[in-house]
Amino acid sequence: MPDFRGNTLLEDLPKDLIDSILVLLPSKDVGRCRAVSKSWYSTTSTSEFMLEHHRRQPSLPIINGQGCPASFVLFRAAGTSSSNQKLWPFNPGTRYHSDSCLQGTCDGLIVIKWGCQLYVCNPVIRKHVILPQPQAAQAVNGVSGFYRHHPTEEYRVLLVSTPSQGKSNLYVITVGSTEPRHVTVKMPIVLSSYVEHRFLVRLLLGSNCPPPVQHRGCLHWCPPCGAGDIPGAIGDIIVFDTEAESFRWMHSPAHQYPDKKLFDMKGGLAFWGGKCTKLNIGLTVIDIWVMQDYEGRIWGLHYRIDLSTLELSRQLYLTSYKKKKKTPLHSAVRWFNDVVLLNDRELLIRFNSKHVLRCDTDGKFLGIVNVGKSQYRMMLTPYCLSESIIPIPSGDMQEDDEVPPFIGHV
Repeated sequence: MPDFRGNTLLEDLPKDLIDSILVLLPSKDVGRCRAVSKSWYSTTSTSEFMLEHHRRQPSLPIINGQGCPASFVLFRAAGTSSSNQKLWPFNPGTRYHSDSCLQGTCDGLIVIKWGCQLYVCNPVIRKHVILPQPQAAQAVNGVSGFYRHHPTEEYRVLLVSTPSQGKSNLYVITVGSTEPRHVTVKMPIVLSSYVEHRFLVRLLLGSNCPPPVQHRGCLHWCPPCGAGDIPGAIGDIIVFDTEAESFRWMHSPAHQYPDKKLFDMKGGLAFWGGKCTKLNIGLTVIDIWVMQDYEGRIWGLHYRIDLSTLELSRQLYLTSYKKKKKTPLHSAVRWFNDVVLLNDRELLIRFNSKHVLRCDTDGKFLGIVNVGKSQYRMMLTPYCLSESIIPIPSGDMQEDDEVPPFIGHV
């Protein structure tokens, strides 16, 4: 009904139209709308609405600010204040340890390791639960992968438990369960106890092995050292079938790269390899490959980013804030460190702690982003986050009554 001035109220609009408006709102605004009326709370709390809202959210790279002034932030776009969005639960003033405390992301959930405890958190709705872990004495537990099991729609954590003595063991933890489940390492060949231990250690996250890429129901790792010392290995990419819970190998592009990583590009499996130029000044050439035929294991070279080409064609310059003079790009860039996909058309390429190159997915140079002067040290993590208002599956799992030390005050 119109009000006494004859204006149409929002409540007078058809329900379908109201729903289509609400689903377009940012996550925080959806939370505010839930407090406006019971009908809006009911509409935004259905599983259909929450799934559709999540599907519309961009997958944003996470920046490690190393505690200055925040530990982790979401990078939305170059030159906007929205790039300063702090990622809960790493609030300002939080004790900073290292980037190892962020162990994985999947959809809108993140896995945090703090001390010996593992947490699953939803940064949007600010909820968390504790993950159960193996109770082996003096064992070090490390997250190897965080994924959604498509047949059951469960969120699962792949965990490697390494005791002080003896071989490592593999576990699957379902978010919402109360006990981890031991998994036998199934491969095309039988591994000895020692080789199995070394194989599982390869899957542990860290500087030597970035997190896996989930594609077609499988997790894909590309350890820099490959799998050359594993008997019977027929590739340098390790693949874990999340349904059969078995491992196999896959070949990366048939080129030698000193540095290489897998990443997700528009829902597909992509690979970047860094190599030196003829002048040998560092990894200043990046080849981007995409998987063209997954069943046939065929890679295609998508494009190449060559620093020398950019310098000659664009005459790029970086500004030195200390000396107040311009420095040619080739003298400032010595190493391409990492590549992440910002959106469907744009890549970020980190080459130092203050700057990243922006290129589109066809290899065209778009500019330089400087966030080291007054914002955050640009340390791109290998993780991305797509916001979600969907509750954390808890089952019989109880939420932690005590606030973890990394969360701070909400």
